[in-house]
Amino acid sequence: MRFLRVVVIIAVVLAGILAGVDRLAVGYAEDKLAAKVQSGRGLAGETDVDIHGFPFLTQALDHRLEQVDVKLRGVSAAGPDGRKIRISELGARFHDVKLDSGYTSGKAARADGSALITYADLTEASQNGVTVTYGGAPGKVKVTASVEVLGRTLTRSVVSTISLVDGTTVRVRADEVPGEGVPGVETLVRKRTDFDRNLDGALPAGLKLSKLTSDEGGVHLVVDGSDVALAG
Repeated sequence: MRFLRVVVIIAVVLAGILAGVDRLAVGYAEDKLAAKVQSGRGLAGETDVDIHGFPFLTQALDHRLEQVDVKLRGVSAAGPDGRKIRISELGARFHDVKLDSGYTSGKAARADGSALITYADLTEASQNGVTVTYGGAPGKVKVTASVEVLGRTLTRSVVSTISLVDGTTVRVRADEVPGEGVPGVETLVRKRTDFDRNLDGALPAGLKLSKLTSDEGGVHLVVDGSDVALAG
C-alpha cells in the first residue's frame, strides 16, 4: 500500500509538472501568435490570442489547433483607396487551424466572429468634417454636415442607411437630402455625408463581413469565412 501511495504521489506530481509546462508553452505560443497576427496585417492597436484545447503540446506536434480566439482592439487600417477606418473591437474564433511545418503561419477551416465600429470611429473615418450618430433604427445613422451655399453656411442632419458592399466595405448613403429649392444643395450635402470605407486591410485573408446593424452603441458587424488565414 505504501508503494502504491508513492506511485500515485509521483504520478500526481508529474502530471502537475507536465500541465505547468503545457500552460507555459501555450502562453508563449499565444504571445508569439498575437505579434504575428498584428505585424502580418500591419495593424495598429492591441491583439490578444487564446488557444483552446488541452493539452496544447500534442496539438502543436500534430500541427493542428482545435480553436484559436483572436481579439483586436483599436484596429486602424487603410483600404485600397488609402482612407483609414478604425474598428474599436474585432473578435473572431478560428476553428480547426492547420499550422505550417515551421509554425510561422496557419489557416483555419472556418472562422466566425463580430466587430464594433463606434460612431466616433465613423465620424473620424468620414474625413469630411461631419458628425455621425445613431439614426434611431437598425441600419440607420444620422449624419450632420455644414456646407457653404451662396455665401451662407447651412447645417443639415440627414438620416442615412449604412450597409455592406462586397463583404469588405461599409457604405453610408443619405436617404433624402432637403434642398429647400436651392439648386446644387443636395449635391453639396451628399459630397459631405455620403462615403464608403473599405475594411479589407483590417480583416484576416478569407474573413468577410456578412451582416451589419446599428444601435445606440455603434455599428455591429458579423464576420465569417472559410480557409481563413490566421497568420502569415
